[in-house]
Amino acid sequence: MIIGDHLRAIREEKKLSQGEIEKRTGLLRCYISRVENGHTVPAVETLEKFARALEVPLYQLFYDSDKPPALPNILKRKSAGDIAWGSSGKDARMLERFRQLLSRTKEGDRKLLLFMAQKMARGKTAAQ
Repeated sequence: MIIGDHLRAIREEKKLSQGEIEKRTGLLRCYISRVENGHTVPAVETLEKFARALEVPLYQLFYDSDKPPALPNILKRKSAGDIAWGSSGKDARMLERFRQLLSRTKEGDRKLLLFMAQKMARGKTAAQ
């Protein structure tokens, strides 16, 4: 279906005139007529104005059903949590063991370890 025909069908279904669409969008009535008759192809911004004026989601201007279109079957991407070090496998077991040992360490020793880790991390980023 041509976008203009679809716009007209939605407008008529909602019992709105081109004049009412003109008031709601700020577009000229003659422009609305040209779009509905297929003489002009509106920009996306203009289609957004039409969608707001017709009180419908933008996808309905392109789609003939009441339900949103089904999403294509896209491969699932890993989240940041899945990619992070220590989130699974051997690294996760080692990190858990490290947490257990740290919880039993004295406060002064823990501060010393964290200080050393910060120095090592800074040295690594400065060398890159």
